[in-house]
Amino acid sequence: MAALRVASVGLGWWGGTLAEKARLAGHEMVRCFARTPENREEFARVHGGRPAGSLDELLSDSDVEAVMIATPHSTHADLVAEAAGAGKHVFVDKPFTLTVAEGKRAIEAAEAAGVVLQVGQNRRRQPATRRLKKMVEDGELGMIHYAEANLSYPKGLNPRSGWRGDPAESPAGGMAGLGVHMADNLTYLLGPAARVAAFSRRIIGVGKLDDATTATLEFHSGPLAFLGTAMVIPDIARTALWGTEAAAWNDMDGERFYIQRVGEKEGTSQPIETLDTVVDELKEFAANVRTGTRPETGGPEALEVVAVFEGIVESAATGRVVDLDEIRARG
Repeated sequence: MAALRVASVGLGWWGGTLAEKARLAGHEMVRCFARTPENREEFARVHGGRPAGSLDELLSDSDVEAVMIATPHSTHADLVAEAAGAGKHVFVDKPFTLTVAEGKRAIEAAEAAGVVLQVGQNRRRQPATRRLKKMVEDGELGMIHYAEANLSYPKGLNPRSGWRGDPAESPAGGMAGLGVHMADNLTYLLGPAARVAAFSRRIIGVGKLDDATTATLEFHSGPLAFLGTAMVIPDIARTALWGTEAAAWNDMDGERFYIQRVGEKEGTSQPIETLDTVVDELKEFAANVRTGTRPETGGPEALEVVAVFEGIVESAATGRVVDLDEIRARG
């Protein structure tokens, strides 16, 4: 399969990481764009590709097959629509958009242009999360009643400058940068959520973002779930399911896996493989472009996460339980 010729838009920390992962996935970096000329030149020096003086210049380049977007969250919908309108396939970092209405607009643009749209919800690809999914499908856990998902880290103790530290770009604290990964894990494992009740607070007041955010989710399939993220505590990266026959969970961002059956007092560690999930999703992106197939985490899957995210933001702001079917109907 010929290397996918990609261009990067948004050349900060994660844009550089995506470029390196794209190289490992076999892509060819051909162009790059950011608003600052110095950033463009440095990115090109490190990752290759010719700097573009404007977004229009990049999108009009016939050598560019696909665009990777790693820009402020509020810009995603417009950039997806512009790239799709130029006939470019799109990989966009999570969160897909900040609202369902924006997400629908981006999806419609991609569908109208007939381009592949993939969203970087990579943690469901961990072999540990895949194993949880198979256990659910095989009925190995019995009837699922409860789930937990938490992705937290202490980096918020060092306040972020720039857009990542702006509450307008990251409402509900770490939910935009971290928690949406776990929202995707939960919807992947349990299906669509029905209602959400959330709290989000600045407790120690470091920086401008909330320190901790928690949500209780009720799923259409029956289970209840806890979804949490905090930016001032030691690292947590865990997804867990409890059923009538057994519980199972992954820990350390998919590096550990445990099973605890009814009657056992603690979980038993199980062997589990690991995977570079970002490289894996970018390989799939290229395959989708070449074969005309749709990605696992395309627009519809990403929109489910956006609905949960928007519901959490609204519930935390209003203090009420939010009906997610009402959120899905917006736009």
